[in-house]
Amino acid sequence: MMPPVPPGLLVAAPASGTGKTTVMLGLLRAFAHQGLRVQPFKNGPDYIDPAFHQAACGRASFNLDSWAMAPAMLHGLARQGAGADLILAEGSMGLFDGVAKAGETGNGASADLARLMGWPVVLVLDVSGQAQSAAATALGFARLDPQLPFAGVILNRVASPRHESLLRAGMEAAGLRVLGALPRRADLSLPERHLGLVQAMEHPDLDATLDTLATLLRDHVDLDALRAAASGQAPDHTPSPPMPPPAQRIAVARDAAFSFLYPHLLQGWQAAGAQILPFSPLADEAPNAGADLVWLPGGYPELHAGRIAAAQTFLSGLRTHAQTRPVHGECGGYMVLGEALIDKAGTSHAMAGLLGLVTSHARRQMHLGYRHARLHAPIGALPAGTALRGHEFHYSTIVEQRDEPLARVEDANGAQLPETGSRRGMVTGTFFHLIGAAT
Repeated sequence: MMPPVPPGLLVAAPASGTGKTTVMLGLLRAFAHQGLRVQPFKNGPDYIDPAFHQAACGRASFNLDSWAMAPAMLHGLARQGAGADLILAEGSMGLFDGVAKAGETGNGASADLARLMGWPVVLVLDVSGQAQSAAATALGFARLDPQLPFAGVILNRVASPRHESLLRAGMEAAGLRVLGALPRRADLSLPERHLGLVQAMEHPDLDATLDTLATLLRDHVDLDALRAAASGQAPDHTPSPPMPPPAQRIAVARDAAFSFLYPHLLQGWQAAGAQILPFSPLADEAPNAGADLVWLPGGYPELHAGRIAAAQTFLSGLRTHAQTRPVHGECGGYMVLGEALIDKAGTSHAMAGLLGLVTSHARRQMHLGYRHARLHAPIGALPAGTALRGHEFHYSTIVEQRDEPLARVEDANGAQLPETGSRRGMVTGTFFHLIGAAT
């Protein structure tokens, strides 16, 4: 019999930039120091935070997304927590922020996930520049949705003991529980770049930083009260089977330039019997010669364009594979399959030349949002006509595109988009990152 799914909490905030990731990482490491087995999750389509979660507590973190995932899939992934002592899920953006048109379960907001799973919300409040007025913000978030379980607040960036006293007085008057108050610590901010945090694998002295965060949380947050506030409801859906893998033996690029592939996809492919064959383009490694398909995930190829252009063993192996077997690229991987990638400085770097695509980071424009796609042509074993759900987030623009479209692509509201992906022979690519199949 599978162990029960433990109770959980969802760490959320009124907006991005309030410090919820810092709080999440500190809590994960602090509870791990207490000997607890903590299962992390991340709401929404974030490629970077789950790796930090795993570094903090030693357990793989998975994305949960109420727009892109059906209830059966969400509950199936929640069972990753079976055998743990506590679930901690990190929200995305503001607690109620999502798309206008809901998906099968909800609109992708963190509040959707908290309601569905019964995980009480711990609201992280940046209290800079205010005192008792912070209670008005917290009260609004606690009362907006009566169906939303609410545990209390953690005050962040508190300036002084007097400041904390005023804040607590305001929260008490509003009937809100203060679970902790963190002093302002500019030295503990995590480095960022244009798609979010610098990746965990690139962070200098990450382990020491996580220990420092754990000490901060242990000293200023009531960890026992937090754990006591955790709750949840038993999954009421039979877990759905994982998405079928696109091939039996999949060569997956994995390094600092190619790392944005959702953990649940890799796990699901392996559970379905697929073999994952990792390789590193930055180390100039060719994909495994026995692979049935090569998958180039997204990442930061624009930061390593010169090294990729010089990696002739990788590029030659990729071209050889594409002569007889499928190759697919997502976002950054899609750009590498093209003819050239123009970096931020305007320098053009020759890429694989398997697609008639030229992309530029010198012409920056943000592309962000959920995507629904219906394939015009197969991606490996995924046949034409397959409906997919994914997410797009990049700043690159298309300078040239001379291939047939891969799919009809729409945003979350059903508007058709011009970024259709590309196909040439057995080579395919998209700007959106696959999350799963649509029903």
